[in-house]
Amino acid sequence: MPDDPFVIVGAGLAGATAAQTLREEGFTGRVVLIGEETDPPYERPPLSKDYLMGRADRDATFVHPRHWYADQGIDLRTGVAVSGIDPAGHEVTLADGSQLGYRKLLLTTGSSPRRLDIPGAVSGRGRYLRRLDDSDRIKVMFRTASRVAIIGGGWIGLETAAAARAAGIEVTVLEAGGLPLLRVLGVQVAQILTDLHRRNGVHLRCGVQTAEITGEGDHATGVQLTDGSHIPADDVIIGAGITPNTHLAEQAGLKIDNGIWVDEHLHTSHDDVYAAGDVANAYHPLLRRHLRVEHWANALHQSPVAARSMLGQDAAYDRLPYFFTDQYDLSMEYTGYTQPGGYDQVVLRGEVGSGEFIAFWLQRGRLLAGMNVNTWDVTDTIAALIKTGETIDVGRLTDPRTPLEALLES
Repeated sequence: MPDDPFVIVGAGLAGATAAQTLREEGFTGRVVLIGEETDPPYERPPLSKDYLMGRADRDATFVHPRHWYADQGIDLRTGVAVSGIDPAGHEVTLADGSQLGYRKLLLTTGSSPRRLDIPGAVSGRGRYLRRLDDSDRIKVMFRTASRVAIIGGGWIGLETAAAARAAGIEVTVLEAGGLPLLRVLGVQVAQILTDLHRRNGVHLRCGVQTAEITGEGDHATGVQLTDGSHIPADDVIIGAGITPNTHLAEQAGLKIDNGIWVDEHLHTSHDDVYAAGDVANAYHPLLRRHLRVEHWANALHQSPVAARSMLGQDAAYDRLPYFFTDQYDLSMEYTGYTQPGGYDQVVLRGEVGSGEFIAFWLQRGRLLAGMNVNTWDVTDTIAALIKTGETIDVGRLTDPRTPLEALLES
């Protein structure tokens, strides 16, 4: 047992960053990082942004150069699936039947695309974008397709639409809600994104339900809607959200609640087992609730806390949720957290028409979240304003002549 390694299951950004942190914190024992994919750990944001658009090469997506893991004495095992976990015996079982003992175990198994259960999608006509190979295939498709239908107007759907338009492809986005990202952003800001895509030539249809992906074999020819209309397309991309990969944790008897349940130290319901990233539903001491965040920054910053907790340090994860997106000429950063309907006011600082503004979500005068658009070096200040938990003078908040930092002094 003392000679057993620290094992990390899931070789993505969270797993690679946790392994890096273990070494940076002075851990000299064995570290085994196991991933199903054959590529070394990579970052996912470029898959729907710069890499998909041909602005970055493949190696630029990797968290570390390939040689880094051997240089750091980290046993990286790619193309290896884990089939089971035995917390009581402190062992993981690999797909080939072999077993590996562990001293501490970190689960960074991430998420998988939510599959559509409609004719055509089940037979493989629609494309999903989650893995590096998925992005490779869509890049190839972009070279030959003239029109693409995208099912789902979430972040992946909208970013993919922007990439397709940059490639000169006619794009139709099919969204079940009244507006894209309506539940996340509310009417006012969701409308801003809607207008952005329509200005850039996207055919956006909201409030529609898909009935079938039409075609022959695995080749799509369009999307049939429940209202009887048909959207012709050379290919179809599905962006219907993601679900956490909890099957190993469930089989091991860990507590599951919208992901793997963990405390603020990223510790699961079982001794010596931790979880981080998309798969972890972590208690947030500032927000005083469990929260599962499906964004890059969460994987990047949560995994070092898990690694330090594995080492016995008193580490806790209390960073506010953060995500970013780039679409056309707008770059956006979102800091904070709001539940759908959990705010009573949305206000803007700056003019939307100028392309530079900040949106704020408030509840009873308290700032819950802020999204800065083409406005830089303000995320730390927005986070600090949220963390105060105090009511804010909305007039000063929305007045560009008042520095945001000045609101911290009042």
